[in-house]
Amino acid sequence: QVQLVESAGGLVQAGGSLRLSCAASGRTFSSYALGWFRQAPGREREFVATIAWSGSPTSYADGVKGRFTISRDNTKNMMYLQMNSLKPEDTAVYYCAARTSWSTSSLMSAYAYWGQGTQVTVSS
Repeated sequence: QVQLVESAGGLVQAGGSLRLSCAASGRTFSSYALGWFRQAPGREREFVATIAWSGSPTSYADGVKGRFTISRDNTKNMMYLQMNSLKPEDTAVYYCAARTSWSTSSLMSAYAYWGQGTQVTVSS
């Protein structure tokens, strides 16, 4: 079992930056691939980024490439999402997720464990 808890999100102006954290419990954390997803009001949950068990490779949704960076620290059971050059369209509830596999995936169905979500609001 893995439990995931996201850090508080926040309100940021367009062009600003924010870093989300995801704290995980469970002895097998380091062997799991992880991901970030988001859900905007009235829209389906969508893939943002994923990272393999070792920290590489990583993969990003087209809309966040070059602006967001996913990383992890297996010694601390932590995952991060550094978000730069934020846009109003990045406003959403962000979720961290873990899958019982070493390899990355952009599919929601591939992830067995989910955090409760954290709100990120980008003002124009």
